[in-house]
Amino acid sequence: MSTPQQIAEITPAELVARRQRGDVLTLLDVREAWELGVASVPADQQVVHIPMGEVADRIAELDKSKEVAVLCRSGRRSLEVAKFLQQNGFRTVNVAGGILAWSRDLDATIPTY
Repeated sequence: MSTPQQIAEITPAELVARRQRGDVLTLLDVREAWELGVASVPADQQVVHIPMGEVADRIAELDKSKEVAVLCRSGRRSLEVAKFLQQNGFRTVNVAGGILAWSRDLDATIPTY
């Protein structure tokens, strides 16, 4: 029986810093469409949106050659999706604290809900 791998976590600030350094990461937002209407990361962050319940069916839309940083509201759903993607051959990190942390640490104009 194999031991499940740990999922690394990254803060929103670390994610932005890595991208600014030139690291290529796919930012995958797994929240529902209505949640994006309430609070979204800035458009310059080039976000891929696939709701959590659709990830398994839409996994082919993601590039396995790129590390995937998974984002949700607080970090719980994204952790589950990151585990699923890792089990399917992706390199993943969980965005710790989700959009709530993004609002708190990077952009207070993003509403929390």
